[in-house]
Amino acid sequence: VQLAESGGGSVESGGSLRLSCSTSNYPHRSGWLAWFRQAPGKEREGIAASDYDDSATYVDAVKGRFTISRAENTLYLQMNSLKTEDTAMYYCAKTEYCGLSKITPSPFAAWGQGTQVTVSS
Repeated sequence: VQLAESGGGSVESGGSLRLSCSTSNYPHRSGWLAWFRQAPGKEREGIAASDYDDSATYVDAVKGRFTISRAENTLYLQMNSLKTEDTAMYYCAKTEYCGLSKITPSPFAAWGQGTQVTVSS
């Protein structure tokens, strides 16, 4: 087990969910922790990332609705005002690379198994 997500589920549009990711195997002393999602037939996209100093960055699609945070050995993603287009498998990931300018999968070496989020209208 590397990283382990939990907290996914089914919710109606406008609802909220909080995802958790256990990072105990990867002390966050450098690099970035991030959340990605992948919808059926689409590429995996990075949506939020937090560096070891807790500076956060978001893609426009979730900015203002999602919040990434960290407490001890757990990474969280608070998702509010969920939309049907947020339906996807959500993954947490970690990279030791410090020069992240865009949340893309390639620098991330450690991944969780994913947790499904389904938003219905």
